[in-house]
Amino acid sequence: MEINVNETSILRIRRALRRGVTLVEVLIVVAIMAVIAGGATMLVFPRLKESRIKAAIMGAGTIKKAAELHQNMDGSADQCPTIQDLVTTKKIDGSKTEDPWGKPYTIKCENGDIHVTSAGNDKKEGTPDDVRDDMKDSDVKKLME
Repeated sequence: MEINVNETSILRIRRALRRGVTLVEVLIVVAIMAVIAGGATMLVFPRLKESRIKAAIMGAGTIKKAAELHQNMDGSADQCPTIQDLVTTKKIDGSKTEDPWGKPYTIKCENGDIHVTSAGNDKKEGTPDDVRDDMKDSDVKKLME
């Protein structure tokens, strides 16, 4: 009987070893997951850039409306308000003064019009990737290129 017990235990061990996963199988699964993650990344990053641009346009529009409200209600139509003026008079929340790239919006007043700009992805003003409050969808597509 001892022989049967040893044989059955050996058979159980062999079956357990056969059920295991080899290193090659694990590496194949990891490689497949890496390919899938890489493909997903290629699809997500352009959308991220586009969403940042659109968020900057909306933020600039909000600051422009707050600046117009500041000029109309506070009787300072001849002065161009700054971001700090808008925060001090509680026209905008102090935490909403930066664009999606972490730089503060810029307010410029020219010929009675208020324009709000964001420095864009390169974080430098006066470059082609600057985002303005009056941008259209065609302008966004140009920035995406």
